[in-house]
Amino acid sequence: MSPHLKRWLTALVAVPALFGIIAYGGNASFAVLIILASLAGMYEYNRMAFGKGLSAEKVVTMTAALLILLTAVSGDAKVLFALVAFSVMAVLMINLLRIRERGLDMAPAGRALLGILYIPALMSHFILIRGTQSGVLWIFFILVLAFAGDIAAFYVGRQFGKRKLLPEVSPGKTVEGMIGLMAGSVVGCLLFRQWFFPELGAAHTVVLGLVGSVVGQLGDLSESALKRSAGVKDSGVMLPGHGGILDRLDCLMFITPFVYYYQEFIIR
Repeated sequence: MSPHLKRWLTALVAVPALFGIIAYGGNASFAVLIILASLAGMYEYNRMAFGKGLSAEKVVTMTAALLILLTAVSGDAKVLFALVAFSVMAVLMINLLRIRERGLDMAPAGRALLGILYIPALMSHFILIRGTQSGVLWIFFILVLAFAGDIAAFYVGRQFGKRKLLPEVSPGKTVEGMIGLMAGSVVGCLLFRQWFFPELGAAHTVVLGLVGSVVGQLGDLSESALKRSAGVKDSGVMLPGHGGILDRLDCLMFITPFVYYYQEFIIR
């Protein structure tokens, strides 16, 4: 079976289940989904950052991820920020305790801190935006923004792509595909607004679609850089045809905080 066919078959199974949880599952079910996906992503990251086997860094990052995400469910920003702060402190203290064992090597602490700030801190915004007014619509808006652009980029890039975007990080991405991504995201967002979210202004929709598509592409490239530095092609194998969880969340992890803070600070 070709990777492209696997990609579509996985989507055909996953998309209806995802739609049902978002639309009908309620805040609690959605939070469980995000927590499980985030922990799976944290597991994939830890394998890339620290290899196989158990380590103190893996324990503290997984624990911090769970606590940060559970706190996001409460919506208490002060406690959420406190947990992030104490997680940073915990990583650095563990590093101090291991200096005699491995010397003054700050790289493991740096990788652990990056994991905490990259995955649970960013993923918590899914839970935060789901709890806002019109939270369900905002979640679907984010998905449309990401996947409409992704589909457009894939086909435009394959048909017209010639100039490489950032070959050192992702050889397959092209400038033409990026243009298709931006156009696809804007069109998808405008159609979604027209059919389901008319209270969102057209100008805001265009800005969110345009800037969000660029932000999402930067998230995709950032995850690709992590994989290249770790010497792996995919972050995992959990999603046939798509790679790992992080391979699907990469752009969403950047888009969601952007959309959340845009609607919090600009639209409101």
